[in-house]
Amino acid sequence: MTSQMSVIPLSRHDLLRRGLAVEAALIGWNVIEGVVAIAAGLLASSVALIGFGIDSGIEVVSAAVVTWRLWIEFRWASSDRVEVVERRAARVAGSILLLLAVYIVIDGGRRLLGSGPKAETSLVGIVLTAVSLVVMPILGWVKLGVAQRLGSGALRADSVQTFACVWLSVSTLIGLTANAAFGWSWADPLSAVVIVPLVVREGVAGLRGRSCCAH
Repeated sequence: MTSQMSVIPLSRHDLLRRGLAVEAALIGWNVIEGVVAIAAGLLASSVALIGFGIDSGIEVVSAAVVTWRLWIEFRWASSDRVEVVERRAARVAGSILLLLAVYIVIDGGRRLLGSGPKAETSLVGIVLTAVSLVVMPILGWVKLGVAQRLGSGALRADSVQTFACVWLSVSTLIGLTANAAFGWSWADPLSAVVIVPLVVREGVAGLRGRSCCAH
């Protein structure tokens, strides 16, 4: 006699619970990541590492607002109220992303032009960004999967921010490694400046109350 095991689809309530759990994990990681990155960036005069830390703070704000949105539906709020919170979440995240872009352009630009202190080697920053490249994609894919099944634009926008953080981890790690290996201090601010178009695009999309990847 044979038996077949069937996968029971998650209810919307279970999906909301999973979304809340992954957002809690993201907030915890990004608080640690942000504090360490900014401290290490200040010690090494690294604009890329400081920008990376600020982006972690943005992730915390975005995740907190999206957590609020998920919790509201989890508590059986009306669809109209959920929609309002989704738009607010996107706009808050978008505004902070644009502020990050301004910071990177000003500080990274002046260092590329030879003004300001040159970035020093930061082994802490290299290890931190390498670990982030393992942690963040996992959290991002889980969030994206939940967002698609819930049909949540806010959660999907938040997952896009997480993948933007992954790209920032890549560019930051490249800049820090090049500086440590070859003494290319210009690689640090350059690695930060190259992600500005992506940051601006996501910021503008957020201010409009939508994600660039949302339907």
